[in-house]
Amino acid sequence: MIEIKGLKKDYFLGNTKVHALRGIDFYAAEGEFLSVVGPSGSGKTTLLNVIGCIDYPTEGTITIGGINIGDLNDKQITDIRLHKIGFIFQTFNLIPVLNVRENVEFPLLLMKSHTKAEIRKRADKLIEAVGLKDHVKHRPAELSGGQRQRVAVARALVTNPEIILADEPTANLDSVTGASILELMREMNEKEKTTFIFSTHDENVLKYARKIVKIKDGLIIDG
Repeated sequence: MIEIKGLKKDYFLGNTKVHALRGIDFYAAEGEFLSVVGPSGSGKTTLLNVIGCIDYPTEGTITIGGINIGDLNDKQITDIRLHKIGFIFQTFNLIPVLNVRENVEFPLLLMKSHTKAEIRKRADKLIEAVGLKDHVKHRPAELSGGQRQRVAVARALVTNPEIILADEPTANLDSVTGASILELMREMNEKEKTTFIFSTHDENVLKYARKIVKIKDGLIIDG
């Protein structure tokens, strides 16, 4: 599903050049439930952003579903992000003025390939699946952190993507709520056969992963 060779990513912090990724080889099979683990600043978020086509590598190749991302133009990369990849951010990234249903429906509206009835049916199915059937009219400010993360999970899954990328999805949650989110992600992985890659610096989260890749100082040290 995902194959990375010789991945490097540099960026500037003021006048200082930061080597965020230093030459990574990485592989994730279809249907994987994989955790990228490492301390803060190790390169976890950068790796997920590059896999998700949010950021571009300085060097190296990224192949997703047999497609070399480096061969694509901006429109084609946008289509990859919209149709093949779902994101779950640790800060939720929900739209404050939209309610739960509208936030979940939003990616389908961007795709412009579904009827209103199809969009509503798909969104409501996932909202029920994440346990928020009674909160469809609530806006993010009216929800707990765990509930907002559940909305983010539903939104990421609504386009039926091949890959879900979750950047520290439990970082802002208490341990009980974080565990329920991970259980939900694993359940969705088993039902939908979606490839999940989630980053964490929490050793307690690793028991949920079927495969673990350890990263430190921009290099994979195990996995």
